[in-house]
Amino acid sequence: MTAATLSTTTREALIAAPAAAIPPAVRRGAWQLKAGQAISLRAQSRSVLRLRQGRVWVTRDATAQWGSEDLVVGPGESLVVEAGQRIVMEPWDGFGATYTWDQD
Repeated sequence: MTAATLSTTTREALIAAPAAAIPPAVRRGAWQLKAGQAISLRAQSRSVLRLRQGRVWVTRDATAQWGSEDLVVGPGESLVVEAGQRIVMEPWDGFGATYTWDQD
């Protein structure tokens, strides 16, 4: 969690929610992304996105060397995100996804 900057709304919702209201995957150190939901993550330091379940469509912001990039990341796959880089991701299909986001 420390590798990403969460929106205030997301952070407040997680802090304010009682333990029973937080999805089981979050309590185990993973995050769930519902079908139709999108999230933006910015790496504060070199980080790794790992998919536990489902597939996500990831768009990386453009850099000085490369244009923006679209990728599909599936279960068991990972994506390194460099410090300062931002990604936007959403589930590839109607089933949602479970992922972890950790410092590398």
